[in-house]
Order: sequence, then C-alpha cells, then structure tokens
Amino acid sequence: MTIASAKSADGAGLSALIRDRALALGFDAVGFAPAHLAPLARARLHAFLAAGQHGEMGWLAARSEQRSHPQSLWPAARSVICLGLSYAPAGDPLAAVGRRDRASISVYARNRDYHDVLKGMLKHLGQFIVSRCAAEIKVFVDTAPVMEKPLAAAAGLGWQGKHTNLVSRRHGSWLFLGEIYTTLALPPDPPHADRCGTCTRCLSACPTAAFPAPYRLDATRCIAYLTIEHAGPIPHALRPLIGNRIYGCDDCLAVCPWNRFAQATRHARLAGRADLAAPALAELAQLDDAGFRRRFAGSPIRRIGRNRFVRNVAIAIGNSRDDSLLPVIAPLTADRDAVVAEAAGWAAARLGGVNTS
Repeated sequence: MTIASAKSADGAGLSALIRDRALALGFDAVGFAPAHLAPLARARLHAFLAAGQHGEMGWLAARSEQRSHPQSLWPAARSVICLGLSYAPAGDPLAAVGRRDRASISVYARNRDYHDVLKGMLKHLGQFIVSRCAAEIKVFVDTAPVMEKPLAAAAGLGWQGKHTNLVSRRHGSWLFLGEIYTTLALPPDPPHADRCGTCTRCLSACPTAAFPAPYRLDATRCIAYLTIEHAGPIPHALRPLIGNRIYGCDDCLAVCPWNRFAQATRHARLAGRADLAAPALAELAQLDDAGFRRRFAGSPIRRIGRNRFVRNVAIAIGNSRDDSLLPVIAPLTADRDAVVAEAAGWAAARLGGVNTS
C-alpha cells in the first residue's frame, strides 16, 4: 500500500496496515479498542481506591478520572491500539522460590527494563502511523493514567483473570502491555471472553492472601507492592510470608493453566539473565549504592534504589533460617538507612532463634 492510498484507506484497511507493521516490528499481540472503558472497569477501579487497597500508590487516586476515561486524558482520542510483548520464561519461573541461600526475582525484572524496550518499539510504530495515516498519536507504557489491562481485554488481547492480570490464550500471563492513543477511528476488535472458568489456582497460590475475592486485589498485601512500591518497613506479620522473594512475585501468574500454551520469549533483551535466575543472598546483601547501580544498570530493579532492595534482601535472609548468613546480616544492623537497619535486626533475631513474627 502506498502512502497516498494509506491516507485514503478505510478504517479496516488502516487497521490491517497497522497490525501488519506492528507484527513486523516484533510485537506479539495487536488489537484495537474504542477510546473509552466499560462501566465494570471503572467500577472496579473506584472500589479498589475507595477500599484503600492501593496503599501508598497515591498516583492511582490522583488521576483516577483520566485513568477511567481515556478521553479525559486526551479528548481527541478516538481509538486505542493495544500492543503486547511476550516475556514468557524458558524454564520454571518459581525455580528459585524456597532456595534458602538464594533470592527469587520476578521474571519481568531479570533483564532489561521493559519500559525502555517497549517504548522504543511503540515509537517506531507511532512514527509509521503518523507518516502513513495522517493521524495524531500518543504513546504510553505504564507511565501515564491508562488502564492497560481493561483496554487490552477490550481490544481482544486476552481477558483479566481472577488475579486481575491479563491472560492470553496464546501467551498465558506473560505479556507486557503498551498503548497508542490515536485520532483515527479504527474498527474495534471483539473483546475477549473470560476463560477462567471455575479455576482458582492463582488465588490459592498467593503467599500473602492478597486476593479478597476473585478479580479483586488488595495491593497492600501483595508481595510485588511490598517489595517494590512500599518504601517503609514491611509489616512484620507479612514478612515470613514473603520468603526469599526480593523483587516482585510470580506465584499467581506462574500457576495459570493457560501458560502451557506460552512459548519462551523471542526477545533477547527480555530473556532472563543467568546471574539473576537465583542470585546469592549473601552477595546481594553486601551491595553498596555504587555496586547496586552497576549490578542493575538498565534493569527495572534499579528504580527502587539500594536501600529498599537491601531491605528486601534482609527479610529474605531472615526467612532463610540459615544461621551461616548471620555474619552477612550483622553489619547491616548498623546501616545508615534506618529501614535497612531495622529489617536487618529483625533478620538477625530470626536467625538467632528469636520469634519476631
């Protein structure tokens, strides 16, 4: 299709053009949705915020109107192009869980920061759309008030499972999501039906019982929230349940039966680094700020900073019940960061046989 014909094509022709280009750029899933959200998605967001289950993530509440109404964010938007990028692991995502002297890191954080990878691909697609279709666009990757999962479900990429994450029949629970808002009026794809059925494996797998009901998440109990978003001391009652998970948690994602159809990601920058598959807790505990920055350059882990990261490592050491790690944790009880020092003291007490839970 030439540039001239692209600019005069009908909506279906433009959708086909954009879809083909997206797949050629390496995206694994493409769909189109109207620039508005169904009432159920808005209701779930408001209930989540009203219950205070967003914890310290005040940015969710601050721009909830724009989040629940895409055209409040950009009134000119008529369609949303939803893109998915598979990061499915090659092996067992929970292989490191429970290894006493090792750390478990969420699959998504074992290589390059997906924001950078996905944003670059979206910009290439956006440039193509602007040049070929005479349209305006805005590109988003998890950094703006966009309800990615409901939009992806509306665009037919999958459905929101009982763990509240997107589930794809082809890619399981392992899709990064990005969006392009556009002034183009593109025919929407049919929304995907919910195929969870009676399965509740994801709910039962949660170590901290963070799901008060199917399709509802209490983020204040979620290990991903506690180890990444939460800045202060982690509640004592939840610490033993975290185990050795030092950055995020994949339990609810990993047990989804639809993962059996997912093939390992073909994107080298998203495939797990060997040194982050099950790193030694003793090594991670000794990272200073400069060492932390070097170790996690280009990784999403870097954004939480050394102190929050080492706090998480200290809790994992306390949960290890491995007293050979006492010499590693002892120096951290005098750490300059009060939160790290407190977590290290808790860990040292547990290794010493004192019940602190």
